[in-house]
Amino acid sequence: MSSAITTTSAARSDEKFLLVLSAASGATDAFAFLCLGKVFAGVMTGNLVLVGASVGAGDREAVPRALTALLGYALGAAGAALGAHRLAPRVLLAAQTVLLALMAAGWALGLGRSLGSQLVLLLAAALAMGVQARAWGTPTTYFTGTFTGLAGRLAKREVREADHWVAGRLVAVVAGAAGTSLVDWWSASAAGAVGAVLCAAALTLRPRQSASAQA
Repeated sequence: MSSAITTTSAARSDEKFLLVLSAASGATDAFAFLCLGKVFAGVMTGNLVLVGASVGAGDREAVPRALTALLGYALGAAGAALGAHRLAPRVLLAAQTVLLALMAAGWALGLGRSLGSQLVLLLAAALAMGVQARAWGTPTTYFTGTFTGLAGRLAKREVREADHWVAGRLVAVVAGAAGTSLVDWWSASAAGAVGAVLCAAALTLRPRQSASAQA
């Protein structure tokens, strides 16, 4: 009995950890969109669409922003993949937190008001999201598949017990984005801090291991 209780408690801790990471992803993407030129730090499908759409629209600044985010995300994911065998996932999360903290500090100090400095901050944010996406198998930076799977199970009346956590991650990403939006409205210079704070909060939780992939 005690073993089962311990296992259940650990699973709930893992889920709470993933909820916080999902909120951090929403917060970071909202910051990139609101403050760094309407691109995304973690939603690469959106950035690919922006590259294509900007051709017809003639938006010359959208392309370097989107390409920088794509490059940063790819480098972050590649770095996490290469380091996975030598570094614990929590070390990767600490590195991600540092990247977001540096981004937030740069924004608070006045960087990000010109295209060049925006690209630097975007690179840091996208690197962090690439690390997060690769280090944890459960989606916490991209949610199309999560949403599709949940909608399909609801339609077929095959909802499973864990789906309240799946729905929770979808709510968390919205809440994280809303948090950044509210902070940006209250004090624009602090807008970059929300994602960093949430990642730091995730560090206080103790996932058992790199999360296994699931919807």
